[in-house]
Amino acid sequence: MRQYLRHPSDVPIAYRLGEVVAHHSDYLRNIGEGGLCFVSRIAITPGVRIKIEIPIIEPVFEAQGIVVWCRPDDDAFEVGVRFEGVEVAYRVRMIEQVCQIEHYRREVSRLEGRALTSEEAALEWIQEHAAGFPR
Repeated sequence: MRQYLRHPSDVPIAYRLGEVVAHHSDYLRNIGEGGLCFVSRIAITPGVRIKIEIPIIEPVFEAQGIVVWCRPDDDAFEVGVRFEGVEVAYRVRMIEQVCQIEHYRREVSRLEGRALTSEEAALEWIQEHAAGFPR
C-alpha cells in the first residue's frame, strides 16, 4: 500500500522557509501521513525549517516541517518535507481528499463542460471514488 498519494500538479502550495520572510508558491507532487513532496523552482537545503500552506480550502491547511531532501527534476527541484506535530495526520487525510475533489471538479469542467461547485464535486467524488480512497 502506498504511503503517499500522487496528486495532480494543479494543486498549489505556498511555503515559507525558516525565519526568512521569503514566500514562494509552487505545486504539490504527493502527500502522506508523514510529509509531502512538492515541485520548487529553487533548490532548498535539507535541514531547513519550512511552513507549508495549501490554500484550496478554508481555513487554509498549514503544517510545520523540515526539508529532508531536495533533488533536481528537469528545470526545477523536487523537495521532500517531513511534518512535525501529532495533530497533522488527521488534517493531512482531509487535505488529501480535498485535493482529489478539487482536481475532479476541474477535470469535469475541462472534459465535460460542467461547472460544479466544490460541494457538488465533493458529493460526486465521494459517490464515485471514496470507497477506493486509501485508508
